[in-house]
Amino acid sequence: MVFSEIRPWKRAKRRGTTSDLCDFLSFPFVAGDGDGDWFAGGPFWSAVQSFLKKYGRLRFPPSLLPSLVTWQILLRVGDQADGGGVVSLDVVEEDVARSRSVYCDQCRVVGWSGHPVCRKRYHFIIREKCSPIEGSQQPCMKCGHMTYLFDSRCKSCNSALSADDLEDRVYHQFEDSTHLLHGVVHSNGYGHLLRINGREGGAGLLSGSDVMNFWDRLCKRLAVRKVSVMDVSKKHGIDFRLVHTVAKGQVWYGGWGYRFGTGSYALTSDAYQNAIDTLSGIPLSTFFFQDRGPRTQLQTLIAFYQSLSESEIRTLKDLFSFLLDLIRELYTAKTDEQPTSSDCSNNSMPCPWTRNEVERVEQCMGKVLVASDKWVSGRTLKGVLCKAASPELIDYCLKHIVGRVVGDGIKVRARCNRNCNALEYRVESQNCSNISNWVEDGLDSIRPSRMQVMDDLRYLYDSLLNPQTMLTYRPQATRELIVDSAKKLLDCKQFIKDYKVEQVAVTNPFKIHLWCHVELEDCAWDDPSLPPELIVLPGNSTLADLRSEITKAFKEVYVIFKRFCIQELPDFGHIDGGMTLNLLFGPSSGAFRIRGRCNAKYGLGRFRAERGTETWIVDCVCGTKDDDGERMLACDKCSIWQHTRCVGIDGLDEIPVKFLCRRCLGDCCVESDCSSGGCSSSSGSPRKEKAESECLIEEVESRILEYERKPIIIPSRKTCRDEIISEGLGIGSGICMTFDVQ
Repeated sequence: MVFSEIRPWKRAKRRGTTSDLCDFLSFPFVAGDGDGDWFAGGPFWSAVQSFLKKYGRLRFPPSLLPSLVTWQILLRVGDQADGGGVVSLDVVEEDVARSRSVYCDQCRVVGWSGHPVCRKRYHFIIREKCSPIEGSQQPCMKCGHMTYLFDSRCKSCNSALSADDLEDRVYHQFEDSTHLLHGVVHSNGYGHLLRINGREGGAGLLSGSDVMNFWDRLCKRLAVRKVSVMDVSKKHGIDFRLVHTVAKGQVWYGGWGYRFGTGSYALTSDAYQNAIDTLSGIPLSTFFFQDRGPRTQLQTLIAFYQSLSESEIRTLKDLFSFLLDLIRELYTAKTDEQPTSSDCSNNSMPCPWTRNEVERVEQCMGKVLVASDKWVSGRTLKGVLCKAASPELIDYCLKHIVGRVVGDGIKVRARCNRNCNALEYRVESQNCSNISNWVEDGLDSIRPSRMQVMDDLRYLYDSLLNPQTMLTYRPQATRELIVDSAKKLLDCKQFIKDYKVEQVAVTNPFKIHLWCHVELEDCAWDDPSLPPELIVLPGNSTLADLRSEITKAFKEVYVIFKRFCIQELPDFGHIDGGMTLNLLFGPSSGAFRIRGRCNAKYGLGRFRAERGTETWIVDCVCGTKDDDGERMLACDKCSIWQHTRCVGIDGLDEIPVKFLCRRCLGDCCVESDCSSGGCSSSSGSPRKEKAESECLIEEVESRILEYERKPIIIPSRKTCRDEIISEGLGIGSGICMTFDVQ
């Protein structure tokens, strides 16, 4: 497509109808609907180009901003007559070689830091204001007036908008946290889901599940290979991934196939699963058998939701699962709908008692309520009828008696009393139509409101799951186990979905699908971790065609393969280039190896890996050997990186100016030579041990002063952090020391 540099780029006319747009809730089309397989079976870099050519529209000429080509795809949500609208999907094709940010931080922390830097990154963005008109507006850098991306001048201050201003705007949207969707996929098919926001995040038409379903369909249609997500979501004022994992056995993203990827602090998949099983299986009876006395707020709240649930709530998993389901039901329910007994019970469940037994207990409850003539709590009813029936039968009747006629024209009503977190019951005449006779203080529902349940969820989270605010209870060993398991789940943030493109069945019998594994020769650097690349060729292609397609594919995917040259195919030896691929691999698919050279000259060496060109070593005491995204600091002597938490620096504390790790501190202890001769003795009087400590501190301080000219990691504003962790006055060999040298 050729664009005129003289004629201004005109804004597209606003559509009068949305009937010709694709439906957001079903786009992209799945295989078998007549339009689904037109690009299926190819690698991502080829599939996304075909996808954009068919559905996309350029937002501005590529010649204006060649490193950030932006496409727009308009999709409809429902019908406009029914309150629907239009959603704008923006796809930004970023040229990494000319980008402001060459390396990918997400690849570095998720375990893909060894991948070579890809040529392109594709950003898929749905803005908070998903309307194509509102989403195209950005504030002017000078006056703040809203202008369109393609305007050459601001209509308010008449200042010219240059290409640099446009570039700043495009890069600014990569950091915007209000997007409903922001996903990025590298040209090799590895991507990252950076942001998902539903209705609670500002979406008016779309829920979080709608956006997530769209993203999952898009990844499948574009042959994306793996997608990572860092789950640090906050919902209802809590760490949602912890509550959802305890309640459902997986994070919210697990509903779409995202599984444990990498854990911080060297946590493994087995440790993660053990923590889930431990927390989910904690019995609620643990929190009831404590000190004698009246019920605490925690015990009352647990008992209240146990009375609301149709099924038994015995463990932490049952409790939090019921709360999350209740919040979702209350959100989707109509606000003007009056709850009835059918709203809170499932009458299809089998009853282990006979009808006569149930009716007998219900009649007894009716007599108690008639005699009381006021609101009676369920706990009081259970106490009065404790000798008339079993506790299980009484609980069953309490959950099904609401709305029943238990006497001559007498109907049972119920309400949720939030003052005491209990269900209360009373009776009234069946022909009484004035509901205000039994509504008091606005407590007219058998179930609490959504906001009340959310408040209770926050309280239960802080009391039972949050390691920082967890209540103290016995036994202490159980509490420590819960705290340890909760910390492990909070330390696991990276989750990955593998779309298993390698296992997808080949649907086109006229194409050959081959997975190419590259082995580089004579590299001047450590071999990068190269994932295999999919090569698709016609069935009658030859070995020479294969070599040409391999060269083209790797040059298209990776920057450093710009001068890639194939040396040999070790699996085939010296086979003539005219040999057809059907004779070598069969009619459908296969895998093979190639060896080649990749010259890192001409400034291409910095694109060898996503980790960058810096050489750094991670060797933490927890077992971590690579960057996991947590806060770290380096030793000023050996330059080895470790977690701040693992060396005793809290998360809110500032990193000290100077730091020595345990190994280097041990070397200082061995090399120190006290002039008094007291340090050479391994045992002695307390005076000698104190002399050892003072001598060691002087030696460490002198060595730190020698390294004072080295670059400081992060300057500290504190005056001192001179702490020695030891037993008594003797210095242990496993301690670490941090100093602030003024």
